[in-house]
Amino acid sequence: MSTNNPIETSIENKILSLEDAVVVRNQWEKEAQKVVFTNGVFDILHAGHVKSLAHAKSNGNKLIIGLNTDASVKRLKGNSRPVIGERDRATLLAALQFVDMVVLFSDDTPIKLIEALLPDVLVKSADYNIDSIVGAKEVIAHGGEVKIMPFVQGISTTAIISKIKKE
Repeated sequence: MSTNNPIETSIENKILSLEDAVVVRNQWEKEAQKVVFTNGVFDILHAGHVKSLAHAKSNGNKLIIGLNTDASVKRLKGNSRPVIGERDRATLLAALQFVDMVVLFSDDTPIKLIEALLPDVLVKSADYNIDSIVGAKEVIAHGGEVKIMPFVQGISTTAIISKIKKE
């Protein structure tokens, strides 16, 4: 979508193809920026997502989010998901001031993104352990680190959907 609104343009400019993301990532490396990567579905963006992403960003200078495409979400979560389409989810994430880049991926895991972008820090929530985090060994082998961020209790997309269905 083309717009003359500079704020909308700045949001849209954060949503990149993998090829463009690699170019930007390489520039950030030349600038000695510490790059953090996390990924997810981020369907129905909520306070738990925002807090987790803010925590992820605190581990570096630049935050890249790998975002599952609609087809990937359907395979992982079932035909009733996502509730919000990939382009809208990407726009919501890109609008967050501390998010520097959003890259969609259609595979079930972000391994291709991680291998291409080789972040300095890979961050996932506490419902994972380092051995089960996709891309952890690749990031570590490249000299990076893997961090587990605190899990935000009491809020989830599944709980929100369940609550809506009851009303």
